[in-house]
Parts: sequence; C-alpha cells; structure tokens
Amino acid sequence: MIEMKVFGLALDEDTQAPVLILKDLEDKLTLPIWIGAMEAMAISLTLNDVKLPRPMTHDLLLSAIGLMGGTVKTVSVTHLSEGTFYAAVSVEQGDKTLQIDARPSDAVALALRAGASILVDPAVIASLAEGKPKPVIASDGDDKWTDILESYNPGDNKYKM
Repeated sequence: MIEMKVFGLALDEDTQAPVLILKDLEDKLTLPIWIGAMEAMAISLTLNDVKLPRPMTHDLLLSAIGLMGGTVKTVSVTHLSEGTFYAAVSVEQGDKTLQIDARPSDAVALALRAGASILVDPAVIASLAEGKPKPVIASDGDDKWTDILESYNPGDNKYKM
C-alpha cells in the first residue's frame, strides 16, 4: 500500500464535479477521485479547520466508533472497477481489526477527522496509468471551495420546526 495525503479539491472542467486529489508523501504520484458535492464539502470543512456547532455525519461516525471502543487506524482505496473507486476503513477494537466497506470520499473525510493514514493499493494507481482517461482539473477549483466556506453561516443550517 502507498501512503497518500490529501493534496486538495478541484473541479472537473467538463462536468463541474468535485475531484479529490491525493498525492503520495514524496509528491511523485497523484490520484484523482471524482466525488459528490456534499462529500467535497465535508472534506473541505476539515481541511479548512471549520468548526460547526453540531456534528456532521463523519463526526458522528467517528464519535460512535470511539464510544464503542474503536479507533480508526487507516483508510484504504482498495480497487477501481468500471470507473468506480472502492475503499475500506480499518478500525481497531480491542484485539480485533475490523474492515468496513466505504466510499473513498467518506473514508477520506473520516481519516482527516481521525488523523488516520490514507493508503492506496498500487494496483489502483497502475490501472490509471494503463490508458484510463485522465481528469481535466480546473485550476480555480480551490477558489470555489474557499468562496463557499467563507460565505458559510452555521446558523443557516439549523433545523426549523
């Protein structure tokens, strides 16, 4: 497995879909993963150290894992099949290690909150190098997420009855 870090978020110029950019620790390998807007926001909040008054889903999951005696140790992007990335969250609970199936975006959002390592199977990188389509990433993608976060008001998301 190759340890990677979150390099940032960008937008695909063609589809305007968010793209999570992972890079290896030596900055030699790059892995783009197309994700949903909500997952991009969850990752962006953590990357920008934005604190919310109430827990988001990934915060809730991390808290629940901890309350059940578990610790998120690593998340792994395990394979790529028909254009879809797959991941697993490795949770240590006592003397057991549990592998929980996850989408890469959710796994990374959880890893960032837990301070866990992000791993990628070398076969995933190799499959992208074998002629699979490469992403077209807008250079101004980071600005869009910064603008969204700067205009964010936690009071706007309170539940109203």
